[in-house]
Amino acid sequence: MIKKIWYQSVKAFLKISLNFYANKIKISGKENIPKKGAVLFAINHPNALMDPLFVTTFNPRENHFLVRADVFKKPLIKKALGSLNLMPIYRIRDGRKQLSNNEEVFEKCFKILKNKETLIIFPQGGHSRDRNIKPLSKGFTRIVFGALEQNPDLEIAVIPVGITYQNSSSYPCKVAVKFGKVIDSRAIFNDNEKPKAINILKAAVSSQLQKLTVHIPDDENYQHVLSKLNKANVDFTKVAKVNKMIAENSFPKPVKKPANLLKVLFYMVLLNGISPYLLWKKMKKNIQEIEFVDTMRYAVNVISFPIFYLLQALIISFFFGWKIAVCYWIASYLLIFVYTKFSPTNTEDF
Repeated sequence: MIKKIWYQSVKAFLKISLNFYANKIKISGKENIPKKGAVLFAINHPNALMDPLFVTTFNPRENHFLVRADVFKKPLIKKALGSLNLMPIYRIRDGRKQLSNNEEVFEKCFKILKNKETLIIFPQGGHSRDRNIKPLSKGFTRIVFGALEQNPDLEIAVIPVGITYQNSSSYPCKVAVKFGKVIDSRAIFNDNEKPKAINILKAAVSSQLQKLTVHIPDDENYQHVLSKLNKANVDFTKVAKVNKMIAENSFPKPVKKPANLLKVLFYMVLLNGISPYLLWKKMKKNIQEIEFVDTMRYAVNVISFPIFYLLQALIISFFFGWKIAVCYWIASYLLIFVYTKFSPTNTEDF
């Protein structure tokens, strides 16, 4: 009971904070999520830990996650992540000896699905900012079919989920989360030999993901197509529209990126929170993978800004009284919210 209250409290906090961080969050296809029963969500992975945050926060089910093991290195972080249903998955880059730990992880996954709970997995096996769906690994099929083998009466709904960012490393971001249609894994498993069943399930998930997020074929034309879309400053979160442009090889004319008329608000936010900003600039230097920029920025902001605003409000209350301090505290958050929701978001330049 306590763990459930903790989980739901964190989820509510994340929903509020993400709305202060993201310009727009588009959620579609939630009606495809069964209210009960085992579900495996298969998600593309362009933006590190921001991806599961957006997917689970706006998902009515309580979710368990498989996350790359190196995130769990520090004991305190490991305990915190574990309390929120995150589990480590080991890759060959973590060392061959570590791979044996996945057996225990898989057994936990089998148990989760047996209990008719939900599991979030990134079937591409790693994150990538490329605007396409990479070949899927068979690890997620091992979990699905392993659970079905152990539990002959179990039904597992596999739901592909596409997540698309307008710009996955800038603030404020714009994001679209699209839940796909249920894939009947039991029917695939029962009607085919296992090697064939694995390929069928991978193909079914990949096919949906290529429609649920922007997919530019990974060939010699990739950079050319991406460049045209960026120059046209298209809204990538309008996934179907952009995929139609790609399929028809028909792109809008280049346009100038809109001027940010609210830039003055950004500098006001910056001056009002100079300490958290300087902390972020220092931590940013240690980020080695671009996919983690957004994750670290969000983590620093969501922790440091509330603490800093509270401390400043206490100081103001000491000199000017609590009413002025409360007005300052509210105005600080309002300033961030207005800038986040009304400033323009641009495409990526890479």
